[in-house]
Amino acid sequence: MHSLTYNGSQLLNVLVADTAFVTELVNVGSITWSQREHLINMIQPRDRNRQLIDFLTRRSVANFQAFIQVLAREQKHLVDQFLREGGDEIR
Repeated sequence: MHSLTYNGSQLLNVLVADTAFVTELVNVGSITWSQREHLINMIQPRDRNRQLIDFLTRRSVANFQAFIQVLAREQKHLVDQFLREGGDEIR
C-alpha cells in the first residue's frame, strides 16, 4: 500500500473539511462518528485538515477510496493532488 501523500502544504489550506463534508465521509464509512465530532469541534481549518488526513492514514485502503469518492464529488480539483505519488509523506 502506498502512503497517503500530499503535494505541498498548500493542500492543508485548500481542503474544505466543513461539517457537510465530514458528515458525508461518515455516511460512506470513510471516518467514524466520533472522528467527525472531533473534527467539527476543531476551530482552525488547517488543524482540522491535518487531523482528517491523520485519521485517513490510520484507516483502511477502502476507507481512503471512499474519501476520494466524496472528494471527487465535492472538491474534484483536489483529487489528483491526493493520488499523485512523489509528494511529501504525511505522518
